[in-house]
Amino acid sequence: MVKPQKVKKVQTSKIPTGLVGAAGEHFVMFQLYRRGLMVGQPPQGVADVDLLVLDDAAKVVKSLQVKTRSKGADGGWHMKAKHEELISPRLWYVFVDMEPESPICYVVPSVEVAKVVSTAHSIWLSTPGKNGRPHAPNDMRRVRPKYQFEVPGFPDGWMDQYREQWKSLSD
Repeated sequence: MVKPQKVKKVQTSKIPTGLVGAAGEHFVMFQLYRRGLMVGQPPQGVADVDLLVLDDAAKVVKSLQVKTRSKGADGGWHMKAKHEELISPRLWYVFVDMEPESPICYVVPSVEVAKVVSTAHSIWLSTPGKNGRPHAPNDMRRVRPKYQFEVPGFPDGWMDQYREQWKSLSD
């Protein structure tokens, strides 16, 4: 009779955010390579771009900003006020959710990200905070698939239309 082996418990300590971000970028690179798209990293220090999608002539056709999450009660990604202004037809965001067994990616144009970040933050500022006190303006923003309050144009599940939409990057 074969004895069942003991299952080793996986350590669930917090992974440094730098490693989570790097894992997300590499996962996105893998997804793009799988689909026959050339992708590379920009020179060190290039602001607001994590990856470059290239055409067959090695011309940059899309710039990507990769946002990765691994844990968190609200299921959202950290953003900043500057993301309200970063809009370009060539700039896209890939939101990577590492929480499920297999990571899920949302490929979203920058114009939509700017709208949701701006709209959601504005609404959040206008709603009462703890003990009815007003929220204080700050640089922090969140992109979430579902907000705790109504965000016009971005109902619950609004990100589903962008789930695994890799073809958007080759158009």
